Amino acid sequence: MQSKEHWEQVYATRAMDDVSWFQEHAEQSLRFIRAADLPLSASIIDVGGGASTLVDDLLADGYTELTVLDLSGAALAACRNRLGEDAKKVRWIEGNITEVALPVHAFDVWHDRAVFHFLTSAEDRRRYVDAVLRAVKPGGHVIVATFAEDGPTRCSGLPVMRYSADQLRAEFGAPFTLLAHEKEAHHTPSGKIQEFVYCYCRRDAS
Repeated sequence: MQSKEHWEQVYATRAMDDVSWFQEHAEQSLRFIRAADLPLSASIIDVGGGASTLVDDLLADGYTELTVLDLSGAALAACRNRLGEDAKKVRWIEGNITEVALPVHAFDVWHDRAVFHFLTSAEDRRRYVDAVLRAVKPGGHVIVATFAEDGPTRCSGLPVMRYSADQLRAEFGAPFTLLAHEKEAHHTPSGKIQEFVYCYCRRDAS
């Protein structure tokens, strides 16, 4: 996993809406979450969500049990500042997803856009999947978006993995059932196009 120092430097030197993965609204992620038809009390975690506006839109939808996790304290601080008083409605976790101890079976929805593809070692990916299995409720929902097969090979100065929907699903293994997948041509703030793939899975109830 890339170092905390790297990401603190990224967020210390660039505006939140200037990083390549920024979206004004996380439309595809919102569609998957809304399609799950969960109560507004559902517990949702956004992994690597420090610069994302997903939490803003989920709060606007009325969701009340939201957690945002990010490796960068600077990213989390910027997100809290953007939300103002609404930041008090969110649980904030600063930590490395391959190391942090999350509560057991705490989340109805696990969302990650643009973290998993930075895990270039098999061991880090195994730890990530173990964290999902530990933290997501049986029958819970898992939404993960990474660079697609035709996406970039590097991002923010770091090498990344690229996946097809089947390859991404395979990383998570038998306990996860793929319900849907979509491609996204993401337009970066600088005007480039990055191809993403989204996989929406359900964690088996057993």
